Amino acid sequence: MAKVILKGKKNERIEKGHPWVYSTEILSIKGNYKPGDIVEVYLENGKFLGKGYINPKSQITVRFLTKNKDEEIDREFFKNRIIKALNYRKQLNYGESYRLIYAEADFLPALIVDKFNNTLVIQTLSLGMEKYKNIIVDILVELLSPECVYERNDAPVRELEGLELKKGVLYGELPEKIIIEENGIQYYVDVVEGQKTGFFFDQRENRKAIEPFVKGKEILECFCYTGSFALNAAKYGANNILAYDYSDEAISLARENAKLNGVQDNIKFEVGNAFDILRKFYNDKKKFDVVILDPPAFVKSKKALEGAIRGYKEINLRGMKLLKPGGFLITSSCSHHVKDELFFEILMSAAYDAKVTMRIIEKRSQAKDHPVLAASEETSYLKFYILELY
Repeated sequence: MAKVILKGKKNERIEKGHPWVYSTEILSIKGNYKPGDIVEVYLENGKFLGKGYINPKSQITVRFLTKNKDEEIDREFFKNRIIKALNYRKQLNYGESYRLIYAEADFLPALIVDKFNNTLVIQTLSLGMEKYKNIIVDILVELLSPECVYERNDAPVRELEGLELKKGVLYGELPEKIIIEENGIQYYVDVVEGQKTGFFFDQRENRKAIEPFVKGKEILECFCYTGSFALNAAKYGANNILAYDYSDEAISLARENAKLNGVQDNIKFEVGNAFDILRKFYNDKKKFDVVILDPPAFVKSKKALEGAIRGYKEINLRGMKLLKPGGFLITSSCSHHVKDELFFEILMSAAYDAKVTMRIIEKRSQAKDHPVLAASEETSYLKFYILELY
């Protein structure tokens, strides 16, 4: 087994539990290896740090699988890790649909598995995890007996690992329609063409958290995707909801979801660019009781941070200007590079420019099936605020 030697006599980030080795941290590699192989990682002084898979094409050259030198990386290893992830999710009482494996936070770096009833959707987002894909699918079938395992390996991040983009059935047969239930609401899920794996479980508790603030209210939602926040608002008694998304396919599915739950008369789903919609309602002097903003990640890298800050500032500023006095802005960011403190600064700046006073009613994060690895800030990404504005 090849040995990766890091620069320096200590590496606090890794020694505290961070699961990545960057290419710039490597002093030398001793022994032969092929990309995707398991390697051992050491400090210059010979201290063992862990074992993981290596890919010299990636800036994240090694991703740790274990800190135990004697632990073999084999089928039994992956089975034990998947069982632990499954047992944890069972404690949450989330029903039959949830994120089963959340990559580094479940000690299986670059592996995502979402469970939609009897359909599993898998992403292997690194070369090392791709090598074990067939073993992982075999274990998932053994443990869960799914109707189908479908891969959504069309995420552009795979190209950074030298991997092709692809999607398709890996096991079984894909159901004609997939319907899941969350918080008592049913959703059609498009695992083939939908965003990411087809549904965003990370807002589960946040969708429920809006309940006290929407009954009898007039609501505007932007970036609604397939309608989850709007559907929850309707369930909790909102009587007039306008919801927009730029995707025709998403809006079509949102309308089906409204019919599925019998709230089609409470929600008007329309295709539209959020920036244009917010600007139009402001020019028309339209006011709402609640504005909900759940945008996709505006920033995929640090280089794009400045533009993302402007984008978040604009939508939140315009959202605040559309609220009646005492209205609620329900807003979030899923951009990892926009840290908690920065997102709060953006909201404060928007409130100042909108000339409103902001009260924080609740600050939340991602759902419990997306646990945060304390040593890896990358696993914490979702910021969610319920704000009252005067």
